[in-house]
Order: sequence, then C-alpha cells, then structure tokens
Amino acid sequence: MTLTIPDDVRAKAEVYVGDEAGQEKTRLLLEETGLPSGLLPLRDIIECGYVEETGFVWLKQRRKVDHFFAKAGRHVSYAAEVSAVAEKGRLRKITGVKAKELLIWVTLHEIAVDDPPTGKLTCKAIGGLSRSFPVDAFEAPPPPPKNPSPAAGDTTKVDEEKKKEEEVAGDAAAAAIDEIEGKMKEMNSKEVQVQAEGVAAKN
Repeated sequence: MTLTIPDDVRAKAEVYVGDEAGQEKTRLLLEETGLPSGLLPLRDIIECGYVEETGFVWLKQRRKVDHFFAKAGRHVSYAAEVSAVAEKGRLRKITGVKAKELLIWVTLHEIAVDDPPTGKLTCKAIGGLSRSFPVDAFEAPPPPPKNPSPAAGDTTKVDEEKKKEEEVAGDAAAAAIDEIEGKMKEMNSKEVQVQAEGVAAKN
C-alpha cells in the first residue's frame, strides 16, 4: 500500500531527504518522545517528514527491513513506508510495522512506554493483542569509537618501538654510506693506478 501524503500536510511538515538526515531526525524524534533509540531501525531512508503541530511522522526507505530484537526475542518488519503519530512516550496510529507472534505476523498500531515508568514498553496489535517488553531491549547499541587512542600504559611501548625503528633505519643508512664511500675510494685508487701506469709507459 502506497503512503500518500496530502499536499496540505506536506506543506506544514519539516521534510528531510536522504538517509543521513532521515536517520538523524528519527533519532531526535525518539529521544524527544522518550522512546528507545533503536525502535525504528530503518535503512536507506529516502524521505522523513514530521508535522510538529500534530505529531504526524512518515518515513520512506528503499525497501522493507526485517529486524530481530534479540533481547525481546521478536522479529519486527518495517515496510518501505512507515507512518505514525508521535506523542510523549508513545507512537500511535502506526502503519507499516508488523511483529511476528509465534508463526503469525500481526500489525502493530501502537507502541508506548508505561506511564508512570516501569521500565516496560507495550506493543499493541490490531485485534486487541498486546505484549510488554523491557525498554532496554529496543535501545540501539552505542556506536564504536572512530579512532581509538592507545591506552596511557601503551604510549611508552609505542615510543620505544618507534625509537628502535629509527635506530635501525639510522644504522642501515650509515652502513649504506660507508659502502658507497668504500667503493668510491676503491674507484679512485684504481684511477690513480691507471694514470701512473700511463705516465710510466710514456717515459
């Protein structure tokens, strides 16, 4: 089913194009509503729109994504087009999201954290089925460090290894210079000998 955004809704929306902008807006939206950061693990987002006045949000990705939440033990499928109304601690009127319950895929229409907080998140499906899970089961893992720096205890070792490499390089350079100088002396000696023999022959 194609998600059609009416012109009047689009006119009121903040629209973000491209995966990087869409991922950032999705992250901020989940953070602002108090929902776990990994709740919408979409990929290759084409467009993300958000109407602040109503909380309506839509997300379009290149293809559907099937994700397994290991801590919750649940498979969740996100269609190429997903929409919802975002409120504090809740996504309601969800479209495009299904969860696997035993051997059946059920369509979710609401996801909410308990209020007051209990550390639980409840998923409600069309038909009255609901399940609760720990909130942290839907948190995104922290990104790995981009350029991990060596530990404080490792800096001395690194410096020592660098110093050894420099010493080896210096020794090799000195040996090469000695070899060149030796060959030059040998060549000069032969040249002098040839000149002497030439002079002797003339005499």
